[in-house]
Amino acid sequence: MESHFGPELFQFLLELRANNDRGWFADNKERYERHVKEPLLSFVADFEPYLHSISEHFVADTRANGGSMFRIYRDIRFSKDKTPYKTQAAVHFRHEAGKSAHAPGFYLHLEPDEVFAGIGIWRPDSAAVTRIRERIVDETPAWLDALAAPGFAEEFALGGDSLKRPPRGFDPDHPNIEDLKRKDHIASVPFTEQEVTAPGFIDEFADACRTASPYAEFLTTAVGLPY
Repeated sequence: MESHFGPELFQFLLELRANNDRGWFADNKERYERHVKEPLLSFVADFEPYLHSISEHFVADTRANGGSMFRIYRDIRFSKDKTPYKTQAAVHFRHEAGKSAHAPGFYLHLEPDEVFAGIGIWRPDSAAVTRIRERIVDETPAWLDALAAPGFAEEFALGGDSLKRPPRGFDPDHPNIEDLKRKDHIASVPFTEQEVTAPGFIDEFADACRTASPYAEFLTTAVGLPY
């Protein structure tokens, strides 16, 4: 099995970090297409059967715009940082009901010195995060079972932003209060650039998604979506 990604992907992103302007990108666009965009879209297409073996309700969308691959272009309209390009590559296999990066999903982040898989829901809206909190309270054993799934606690770390104080309407003495304070529900596992560029990485990523599947299922069904 050939690898989807080569070291050229990380080399391009490293150089883009030092030359984040339209002139440099135009001169190197062919490298971007060959070493970043095309491999990412190929990975998305090839991952579909793996994804659907976990859940048929998540989508591997090979469109270059609006699909599973994040575009390289930054939205700078409301940002003080006017650099035009992202210096990481990423794909997000989101739930079929989701219209944005805030949907439940399986995520792969490729950046020099920072490579990881992320599973869960990033910045859910207030209604969704409240539903997650309510389900953690109502079905605490199921939540603990998801966190204790084989390999999950050993491989994954829970991350994202949290409230400084307990959320209103929830018991501040609840044994899982730190989980109730979470604003993001993301679990991540790191990879090395060597792992990503090795043949068979798609299997490694799929294994990580399967390991985190009980966690993803709890969150997805908590917000009222099928898994």
